[in-house]
Amino acid sequence: MDTKSLRIAFDAKRITHNATGLGNYGRTIVAMLAHFAPENRYELYSPDPGREELRRRLAGIQQVEFHYPRHPKHGIGKAWWRSFGIARELTPGTDLFHGLSGELPAGLRQQNVRSVVTIHDLIFLRFPAYYKPIDRWIYTRKFRSACRRADRIIAISEATKRDLIHFFGTPAEKIDVIYQGCDKRFKQPLSEERLRDVRTRHALPEHYLLSVGSIEERKNLLLLLQANACLAAPRHIVAVGKRTPYTQRVEQYAAAHGLGDYLHIRDHVSFDDLPAFYQGADLFVYPSRYEGFGIPMIEAACCGVASIGATGSCLEEAGGPGAVYVNPDDPQELARRIEEILANDAMRRRMIEQGRAYVTRFEPDIIAADLLATYRRVLSD
Repeated sequence: MDTKSLRIAFDAKRITHNATGLGNYGRTIVAMLAHFAPENRYELYSPDPGREELRRRLAGIQQVEFHYPRHPKHGIGKAWWRSFGIARELTPGTDLFHGLSGELPAGLRQQNVRSVVTIHDLIFLRFPAYYKPIDRWIYTRKFRSACRRADRIIAISEATKRDLIHFFGTPAEKIDVIYQGCDKRFKQPLSEERLRDVRTRHALPEHYLLSVGSIEERKNLLLLLQANACLAAPRHIVAVGKRTPYTQRVEQYAAAHGLGDYLHIRDHVSFDDLPAFYQGADLFVYPSRYEGFGIPMIEAACCGVASIGATGSCLEEAGGPGAVYVNPDDPQELARRIEEILANDAMRRRMIEQGRAYVTRFEPDIIAADLLATYRRVLSD
């Protein structure tokens, strides 16, 4: 492989503004590239500085530099700059632009800059009822345009690749599937003292089933509550995620079925505390109807927790053969599998061992090498 150093630009709005999801993806990508390819320069373009604590996660990396509009923007001007202003303000000599969240700015070709875009999911097309019509229209327009203009597309799962081909007619040969990894702190066993500290501060039960993700209809937390009602004896459930109007439905179901005391929703959990939530759990349950990838399945495996996911999207890609998968509309099946796993220590240990072995394919060096191979392929075409 050519070892010439590169100057790679990124749309960094999510990096500077989003604490989870797309923000974590961007920060993880940039940090691993800087570590495994330190000869390159990584230029991060954001409409404003955003949140200091998020920028600080990339602090001290000499190869990384943040850039903001030459003339500060306000309101709609920030969105305009992301779409139409970035290309003209790129550092001279920029080789490649990587849109980390499904978007590319206009004018890259005119600046002689090649491009790659990451598409995380097309859930707004696969499950349109979960989105407002105006949001579906905007996302479809942006993503379709980015896929058309990009030199190459990165899909974060085979499921997303299939959706790109199905909904946009994107040629399969234009798409590279490059999985996500997770932050290294999920791979570090925590001391009993640290686990007790987190359990005490967040008032967690001694034993619990864990679910992680925004508490919205697509994530399907209600299925876990319905399964809990089917168990011989109810289990404590800890749900970590942002509240949405759907949360009220979950809480109402719990109250109506005498499960109110068994549901513990925690919507302000720091990233530093999250590994302790996983490592303190008896079992991780992720009944989401559809995901672009399902990073919590990887986080759980890295933390040494047996997992149950749902069939129908890509969770088997994230969790591998060591996890168990259930119909997202069958609470009795979920209840049976919960009982089976918790009653069988040998089975649970085997699931944990298989999970840890499986997620080695998401190690940073492998992902970084795949990303760099895509970049070099674009620049050599």
